[in-house]
Amino acid sequence: MIHIYLDAMGGDNAPHCTVEGAIEALRADKELKITLAGDLKQIEPLLKDCDDLKDRIVLEHTSQIITNHDAPVMAVRQMKDSAIVKGMLALKEKTADGFVSAGSTGAVMAGGMFRLGRIDGIDRPALAPLLPNGRDFFLLIDCGANVDCKPEYLRQFGIMGDAYMRCVRGIEKPRVGLINIGAEAEKGNALTKEAYPLMQEAPFHFVGNVEGRDITADVADVCVADGFSGNLILKFMEGVAGTLMGIIKEEMMSDTRCKLGALVAKPAFRRVKKRMDYTEVGGAPLLGVKGAVVKAHGSSNAHAIACAIRQCATMVRGNVSGAIEAALTGAKE
Repeated sequence: MIHIYLDAMGGDNAPHCTVEGAIEALRADKELKITLAGDLKQIEPLLKDCDDLKDRIVLEHTSQIITNHDAPVMAVRQMKDSAIVKGMLALKEKTADGFVSAGSTGAVMAGGMFRLGRIDGIDRPALAPLLPNGRDFFLLIDCGANVDCKPEYLRQFGIMGDAYMRCVRGIEKPRVGLINIGAEAEKGNALTKEAYPLMQEAPFHFVGNVEGRDITADVADVCVADGFSGNLILKFMEGVAGTLMGIIKEEMMSDTRCKLGALVAKPAFRRVKKRMDYTEVGGAPLLGVKGAVVKAHGSSNAHAIACAIRQCATMVRGNVSGAIEAALTGAKE
């Protein structure tokens, strides 16, 4: 039985969508157990039709909620009765196997660092969302947790991304690339120039630099970047996807002929939307901490929460943390 601790009050649509997502995940996976942590006065009424799941649901009342307006580090130190702090401690004490939250990204990061702890040999944990590349998905690491990076951090990001794609996505030999302004080894700023030889010697399949135009061209399974660049890429991709879908919808509704064409093409557009939909992936794993942690999107609906829970359970089953530790040990030898 995999036990996931869920921050039921985290996210824009909590607790309705978080509880609904937990129910969806439990009904899809009979080997799953979930702790719903938050304000029980709000959570319990949402479980009235879940008698069939009561043996696999644990309720834990928390009196505090860390919001995006709270200073993350101060919050995880002072707000000890919050789901984020209690969830991280549950992982540390082995009373839960994984943790999922759609709440404050900064608080999840700080909680992972100061309450759960880093894997030995990892300087900075990183957030790593899966993004579409036309064929499947690639892992972007880091996407904003570490705005300022050292070359060694990027090498560690590559090790963590390689372990995740092997253990969770089932890719035997993930291609790891370094995001840069040119394909040549000598291109880039001081950070990427110094990181390049470190990544060449690292225990993963390094495919060299990846230019911006090739990020979504399926040239790498793991794209490594400092958090500043990675966050720009993530937000730009989200914006472009939204703009393109809006333009297509507008043009398809522009006249009668286009409307008829749209009706015929509707199944294809539905499939395209599904392939581009972040809710099908779940969330961004926080890699580098001593446990399976997934940060779901703040605007996650119930299905996205269910997918994030499933993603976290897969990380537990694949022992991603153990794979990272093993890779770091191998790199030292």
